[in-house]
Amino acid sequence: MFCSCLVLNAQDKPAEDPAGRWEETIRQFEQWDSKNTFPSDAVLFVGSSSIRMWPTRECFEGFPVINRGFGGSQISEVNYFVERIVLRYEPKVIVFYAGDNDVAAGKNARRVLDDYKKSVKLVHARLPGTRIIYVGIKPSRSRWSLWPVMNEANMMIKDFSGKNSRLFYFDSATPLLDSDGKPNPAFFLKDQLHLNDKGYEVWTKLIRPIINEAIEAPGKKR
Repeated sequence: MFCSCLVLNAQDKPAEDPAGRWEETIRQFEQWDSKNTFPSDAVLFVGSSSIRMWPTRECFEGFPVINRGFGGSQISEVNYFVERIVLRYEPKVIVFYAGDNDVAAGKNARRVLDDYKKSVKLVHARLPGTRIIYVGIKPSRSRWSLWPVMNEANMMIKDFSGKNSRLFYFDSATPLLDSDGKPNPAFFLKDQLHLNDKGYEVWTKLIRPIINEAIEAPGKKR
C-alpha cells in the first residue's frame, strides 16, 4: 500500500478535475504495466505532449526508459497522479517537462515554480535519492506572446534547481532559437508548437550528458 501522507489535499487539486480528464489515459498506462515488466532504476520521462511525442525508447537506447507523457497536461495534473505514473516505478532519474500548458492556461511564473516545487516534494518524500531533470519550457511561435512568462518560470526553476544536488535543469530553449532569437521553424511541426524529428534530435543530443550526470550523482540531501 502507498503511504497516505502523499495524497494531495483538496486545495492541491487543479481547478479542472483531472480524474475526469485523464483517468482513461492513466488506466491505459496501468493496463500496459499489468501485462509487461518495467525496468528498475529507470529513467522516467513524464509530463505533457513534448514528453509523449518524444520517441524516448529509440532516442535513449542503452537507458532503462519509461515514458509516461500525457498530452495537454499541466504540472498540477502530474502531481495529482504522481502515485500512479511516477512513484510506483521508483525511478533513479526523472526527466520532467510540463509548464507550457500551465502558462497557456493563464498561470503565472510563480505558480509554475510552486507547482514544480510540490512535484519535487512529493517525489523526494518517498524517493529521496531520485534525481529530477527539469526540461525548461520551450519557446514556440504558436505561443510566442507567452514566452516572457515562460522564460521567467524557467529562470526561477533553474535557480531553484541549482540549490539542490538532486535537481538538474536542462536549457531546452536556447538551441531551438534562430539568429533573430525566435523559435526556428525548422525544429517544429506545422503547428509551430510541437517539436519535429529535428527538434527532438537536438534535445536528445544535449540532454543525454545531463542524464548521465544525474545517474552518476550521489543524490545526497542538502
